Amino acid sequence: MTVQVSVITTSSLGDRSYLATDGRIAVVVDPQRDIDRVLYLAGAAGVRITHVVETHLHNDYVSGGLDLARLTGARYLVAAADEVGFDRVPVDDGDVIEVSEALRLRAVATPGHTFHHLSYVLDEATGAGWTPAGVFTGGSLLFGTTGRTDLLGAEHAHELAQRQHTSAKRLADLLPDGAQVWPTHGFGSFCSASQADAPDSTIGREKQVNPVFRLAATEFVTETLAGLDAYPAYYAHMGVANSAGPAPVDLTPVARADAAQLRERIAAGEWVVDLRHRKAYAVSHLAGTVSLGLDGPMSTWLGWLIDWGTPVTLLAETPEQVADAQRELVRIGIDRPAAQATGTPGQWADKPAELRELLVADFPALAAAQAGNPPAGLPAPQVVLDVRLGNEWRDGHVEGAVHVPLPELPRRMADIPGGSVWVHCGSGYRAALAASLLANVGRDVVLVNDTFGNAESAGVRLDRNA
Repeated sequence: MTVQVSVITTSSLGDRSYLATDGRIAVVVDPQRDIDRVLYLAGAAGVRITHVVETHLHNDYVSGGLDLARLTGARYLVAAADEVGFDRVPVDDGDVIEVSEALRLRAVATPGHTFHHLSYVLDEATGAGWTPAGVFTGGSLLFGTTGRTDLLGAEHAHELAQRQHTSAKRLADLLPDGAQVWPTHGFGSFCSASQADAPDSTIGREKQVNPVFRLAATEFVTETLAGLDAYPAYYAHMGVANSAGPAPVDLTPVARADAAQLRERIAAGEWVVDLRHRKAYAVSHLAGTVSLGLDGPMSTWLGWLIDWGTPVTLLAETPEQVADAQRELVRIGIDRPAAQATGTPGQWADKPAELRELLVADFPALAAAQAGNPPAGLPAPQVVLDVRLGNEWRDGHVEGAVHVPLPELPRRMADIPGGSVWVHCGSGYRAALAASLLANVGRDVVLVNDTFGNAESAGVRLDRNA
């Protein structure tokens, strides 16, 4: 039977895991922590997981590999050079792992994203012997880009970028053009130097489109380092957890909080997170909560902005939405929310005075307001606040805007000039979080819930000379 590779997508973190099978035996590569998805897929296919493989110790999520190996009895393959606090099968460059009569893996050292990064060539048995079907590249060769090289510290970024270039060349020399490329990162993950330019790819395609093959080593290093932007603060905790050996997850429901308890948690400085869409949040929300809708990368921004270890309480319309959020959070090591509440804002407040609304506008409204004609009910913008990241700002921004990247906002509130603040990002999602934080410290705020690409055509003047 031809080897089949199934993709397990974690779009909220921008990552992929894989299950490769010959129809009887299966290998799992870079599993996320909520391994029930993997077990369901293997069960539906009627295959037995015998090997679990890590391409590297991940920085953007807590791995489910150790737990999956324990539950299935699979061999757990981790780079021999990585220091870990658990038993594993140590793997070195050149090792061949005979998975079954029809499937095998070959380990290839591809340092760059990390020092001890391994890629795994997947070979399938054919009448002519072993044929490479593709390669699991982790954070090495991605679709149209490569993994970022600064996650182990800025002092290593230059050396790792050089190694990343060498590693990509090695894979291209080792494999035929038709071999599939199966990366873990690149679909929104901050582990990627830039984002994927295609839904799938091959070695031959990457040779044509990937800058790592177009640029000489020195040019690649310069371009790669210049393009790196900030990455989530919670990454500092992921490698530590993965090296020590993550505990199994607990996705059972957490305790419910009534209105009085919610108010106590907010007063204590805990994060009470409203998971509803930002439009619903704007209509009515419990004062002191923050907007982080499940429709966007909730866990990424929550993990980035909170002080690690701060209790988190989840508010949602349904228990299913709370369960979805719990699943998202365990992937980044926030194992158990402090509490939850479901229903409507009216049920989360002791009295109507505890409810708030958030003023909402779009870029045409901003253009009109800047021209002296703010729409009815909206204050004139005394400050336009851009909370996008540095690279986005440099590509173009609203003329006269104040730039405070969202990750810096909690500690830079004092840097924002007085007066009414109209806050925007690239889509409205991050701006809603920023608006809720600003409102919670008493600022007069308007959420620009619009796509930044609409700004110029709406008549908003842009500055592209940053």
